[in-house]
Amino acid sequence: MKFLDLAKVYLRSGSGGNGCISFRREKYIEFGGPDGGDGGGGGDVWAETVDGLNTLIDFRYQQHFFADNGRPGMGRQRTGKDGDDIVLRVPVGTEILDEDEETVIADMTELGQRVLLCKGGNGGWGNLHFKTSTNQAPRRANPGQPGVERTVWLRLKLIADVGLLGLPNAGKSTFLAATSNARPKIADYPFTTLHPNLGVVGVDGKEFVVADIPGLIEGAHEGRGLGDLFLGHVERCAVLLHLVDGSSGTLLEDYDTIINEIEQYGAGLDDKPRVTVLNKIDTMDDEERAFLREELEARSGGKVLLMSGASGEGTTEVLRALRAFIDEKRLREAPEDDSEWRP
Repeated sequence: MKFLDLAKVYLRSGSGGNGCISFRREKYIEFGGPDGGDGGGGGDVWAETVDGLNTLIDFRYQQHFFADNGRPGMGRQRTGKDGDDIVLRVPVGTEILDEDEETVIADMTELGQRVLLCKGGNGGWGNLHFKTSTNQAPRRANPGQPGVERTVWLRLKLIADVGLLGLPNAGKSTFLAATSNARPKIADYPFTTLHPNLGVVGVDGKEFVVADIPGLIEGAHEGRGLGDLFLGHVERCAVLLHLVDGSSGTLLEDYDTIINEIEQYGAGLDDKPRVTVLNKIDTMDDEERAFLREELEARSGGKVLLMSGASGEGTTEVLRALRAFIDEKRLREAPEDDSEWRP
């Protein structure tokens, strides 16, 4: 399934039905009087979060959503039928933005959350509504109110507990594949990852979700590369995992590039807790590991962990460090291992 995290949709609620002008006319009934019914209300346009979706690809193929109009009123005091509502089913984590792409209409962060986007028009009153003691045969009725038209943007921000940051080929996808059942594409060239990947990792009986996004490059906040398009997916994370490639030969420059890009991007990313990891230590001896670790700790001003996603060395320690920053409410119990055969 193709990944899509931004979509433009056109909405229109239903118009209300017109009121009816009618009079009761029956044989042998001396005093008839008005009996025109009211028009039905137009259908509303709603957005609702549902389970089982992690992309907005459905809105690539259908962009127009129009609710039904209300039916007009009829004689014999019959009210018109209300128009049917229409519901946009979106994944959890979807932001609904106004046409300017800045004003947030709703932030759909909970399963089953519903928000009204376009209210349907009210049905018009029939002439029965206008009957008074001094006007017993009114010949007027109200038209139905028109529906509301608007254009909105849907932007998906994946809800994950940990966000992976790093330059292309820093080993992010390898780490995700080594610690979860996710199978992202892994290859020895930049920008192998073209869209975000999610993986559920477990440590010490607890599980949390890790999001891998395309690698950042210098100037990403200005639109270079792919990472800036997907940084929104790590805005909701509790902690960021910054992977630095120890075999690149430009260790400190690589670290500074990522830090500068998240500071320039804003949205509070630079204030989030970060776990810095020196990756690909399987390519180094003990002396080189110690030297690069000291350099990186001096530049970052904090503790640096050692890890190799390819060999699995140090991954458990990294997962435990990440778990310490995740609120207990966000953690899930890991399922028991049922791999053991039972008769």
